[in-house]
Parts: sequence; structure tokens; C-alpha cells
Amino acid sequence: MPLAANSAQHGRGTSMAPALKMRPRIGFLTPLRGLLMCGLLFALFSPAIAQQAPTIASPQAILVDFDSGTVLYERAADTQNYPASLAKLMTMAVVFREVAEGRLSPDKEIKVSEYAWRRGGAPSGGATMFAALNSSIKVSDLMRGAIIPSGNDAAIILAEGIAGNELAFSVRMNEEAKRLGLTSSSFHNANGLSDPDQKTTARDLARLAAHIIREYPDLYRIYSEPDFTWSKIRQNNRNPLLGMSLGADGFMTGYLKESGFNLVGSATQDGQRLIVVIMGAKTEKERAEDARKLLEWGFRSFESRLLFGQGDSVGEATLYGGVQGAVPLVGSGAIKVLVPRNGDERIAARIRYEGPIPAPVEKGAQIARLEVSRGDQIALEVPLYAADSVEAGPLWRRALDGAYELVVGLLRQGYEEVMRKVKLTS
Repeated sequence: MPLAANSAQHGRGTSMAPALKMRPRIGFLTPLRGLLMCGLLFALFSPAIAQQAPTIASPQAILVDFDSGTVLYERAADTQNYPASLAKLMTMAVVFREVAEGRLSPDKEIKVSEYAWRRGGAPSGGATMFAALNSSIKVSDLMRGAIIPSGNDAAIILAEGIAGNELAFSVRMNEEAKRLGLTSSSFHNANGLSDPDQKTTARDLARLAAHIIREYPDLYRIYSEPDFTWSKIRQNNRNPLLGMSLGADGFMTGYLKESGFNLVGSATQDGQRLIVVIMGAKTEKERAEDARKLLEWGFRSFESRLLFGQGDSVGEATLYGGVQGAVPLVGSGAIKVLVPRNGDERIAARIRYEGPIPAPVEKGAQIARLEVSRGDQIALEVPLYAADSVEAGPLWRRALDGAYELVVGLLRQGYEEVMRKVKLTS
């Protein structure tokens, strides 16, 4: 992939790399608390103009390539909304982890409490698997009851079986959300029923969906099952994408008056998997059509390009007080990005981290991230790791680095003070 240009700009806590032939390199030190950024532009050339994104009605949406993590489309993807039944994705993420790590057997039976029956069962009037009061149901059946007909009772019963009650289980949900980096989500019940403090975003839901597919592929297959029968009542899978010949194989829908119509879906075509999230649609039809449009466009319009191969050095992070002044950075594997199949587009790649980083640094430590953007949109964000271990340098080296940082910091503070006064007088 050709290197087209190298941008250079300087601001608070920022340093841009000088021009290099092959890979970004960081060429300047910054104050210890500064954000270091190394930038360059990749040119991706194709003979025709890329196909335009489809017009959708839903106010919040995102389309993500599963393999590379590339964001192909987004609209208000960081705007919080009520998840409705999509909260069950986090419920199942906790349940799946319990099963996968051996703390919860699929054959374990959990008794149906009166709370679960009244709150989420037949008397509630909402989505239910029709679990009978005081009956005992296997975890394997409860998982299907929570996923296929989106049973609120099944979700509550699982929560009670794992944590004792739904409130305690919601603590587990938020702990898992934090572990997965879902910074804009807050969960307060396992079923998705209305709660003013239970909110999430399209971007967080896409990340959660990708986590479930990646970590629990066998359990994820439940989402593709077409129907579920319990108490002699057969219910079809509520995911409308499953019947659209898109290659869809999972996830679910949700609705609250406060949230509108929501959907998370995933589909595969020719070995490529896409994840789509729709939030706030006005109708069921609008929700399904917007998801279909985005998936069809994504499969038709993009192709994968390799940015860095496995083990390739992506750049360097500046070190403070080490036997050497920088450490090379690598990804966890090959780094790819999806680009328009028939387009002409420039891609900007930046390395970001808090730096300089104090030595010693161990090989494999995550110390930076690579951001790849198309225009103003961040298309891809991946962690970067130290390719080598770097020991702390001798005392004289640490003293020299410290003196340098002090001087640079004072110069920067002086520059900022001058600019502040200029703005005040202008």
C-alpha cells in the first residue's frame, strides 16, 4: 500500500512524525502527560467513484466489518438510547461466560420464581417463553427462551440462578461491560424492560455483538435457530433478517415506547461477516429495511486491504529513561481495513498514546493504539503492543531525559500562555 503523504502539525501534547518512506515513526518527544500522535496518509486508488451509502430513516445506526473492525457506516453511533430487549445481549454475554468457564452447567435446572413469572412471564403481557410458576427449567432451555422469543421471564430466571436476584445480576452486567470497554453503557436489569438509567449506544452494541461471536461461537448458534417451543407454545425467532436471504445468522430486536424499534444483526457472505445495529426506528418495517439496506450495501461496496502484516512494525513509541529512546509497536496480528470496492479514497493512520512512556517496558505490553480514519470518521481502531522489552537506562540517561522534558514543558507552557493572551486581546 503506497504512502501518499505525511501530515505535520503541533499542538498541546501532540507530536507528528517526520516523513518516512515505509512506516510511521515518532520523531519528537513531548511532555510526560501529553498525547503523542504519529500521523500519515495512505492513498487507496481505484478507477471509479465509490457507491454512496444508502439513505436510511433510523436516527442511530452503525455497520461494522467483524474481521477487521472497520466501521463502514455510522449515524449518531455514540448517542445513548434505551436498549429495550437488546439489553439481553449483555445478559447472555454474562451467561455465556459462566457456561464457557464451567461455573454454570447447561443441564442445571433453575426454579421459576414468582417475581420472574409476574415480571416477565405470561401475566406480564410482554415477550415471554411462558415459563410456568414454580417449575424448574434447564439452563440450555432458558438460554433459548431468552434468545429466540426474547423471553423476559427466561432472562430474569437466568439472572436469579447466577446472582440470586436481578439487581445483583445487573452489577455483573456492568462489570462485564466495563471489562469489554463499553464506556457508554449502563445496565440495570436483565430483561430490557423500561428503566430510565439503562442506556447504551449503537457502537457499544456492535462491540458487544462482535465479542459474543468471537468468544462464544458455539453458543452464538442459538441466535440462528428459527423457532422455540415451550409449554406447548411455538414461537418464531423475532429477528427479521433471518428470512431475507442475506446470510443473517443471529441477534435480536427490541422495542420500548421510549427507545423506538431497535435491532442488532449479523450476516456473512463469501467469508465476510458484517454486524449492523439500528436504534430508534419508528416502525418494525423501517427497522428491518434500514438494516437490510446497510448489509446489502456493505457486502456489495467494500473490500479488504492489508495495512500491516502480522509482526510488521507499525511505528514507535517514545520512551523516557530507557536504554533506548523508543520501542517498536506491532498489532496482535495482521491489520486490515475495508475500503470502497470501486472508490478513490485517502486513509489517515495515526498512532496515539500517553507519552513519553517511562521505562522499563515489557514485550507484549499494550501501550498505544492505531486509529485509521476516512475523512472525519474513525474507520478502525486497534491496540498496539511493544515489540521488544526495553530496560531502564542508567541514572545519567534518566536525568538527561528528565531535564529535557522539563525544558520542553516550560517552553510549551510559555507558548500556550502567549497564545492565551493573544486570544484575549484579539
